[in-house]
Amino acid sequence: MIDWGRVAELRDEVGAENFSEIVALFLEEADEATQRPLAPGDARSLESLLHFLKGSALNLGFSDLALLCQTGERLAAQGNTSTDMTQIRAVYAASKAAFTARLDS
Repeated sequence: MIDWGRVAELRDEVGAENFSEIVALFLEEADEATQRPLAPGDARSLESLLHFLKGSALNLGFSDLALLCQTGERLAAQGNTSTDMTQIRAVYAASKAAFTARLDS
């Protein structure tokens, strides 16, 4: 679910203070993005949203979320809007909970 090696790598790259800011920004933006309403059949907006989430998730080590978003992004690029956003939201919520629980401990 979480690539803790990537998390440690990012923290080492940017330092503890900047890491906290990156985490806060990611969570804020991902919270907003996962709740953003999309018009039914709007493949372009879905592709853009999933691309954003995928990149952000990869950067912060949310590997399961990134994989789901990558699959959905590829489908949307082909005009297929069948990606289950409920599943994306659930995986994001579970990843966020696991991530914040470990950071808080």
